[in-house]
Amino acid sequence: MAAKIRLTRIGARKRPFYRIVVADGRAPRDGRFSEVVGTYDPKKDPAEIRFKEDRVKEWLSRGAEPSETVSSLLKKKGIL
Repeated sequence: MAAKIRLTRIGARKRPFYRIVVADGRAPRDGRFSEVVGTYDPKKDPAEIRFKEDRVKEWLSRGAEPSETVSSLLKKKGIL
């Protein structure tokens, strides 16, 4: 399984809110996932980013690859 750390949208129309999840790379964007490792709310000022740092680091050590967006969020929080 090629695991990816990526965003899945759960917000209403015009009110985006995202979960940061670990999913199989072949699964659809809002499809099945293994674990929720954080949240991202871009509508707040400044944008609210929350991670379960220990779980993210464990998944990264197992070989999970973050998407471009999640990678930039991890860099903002100082995890990567």
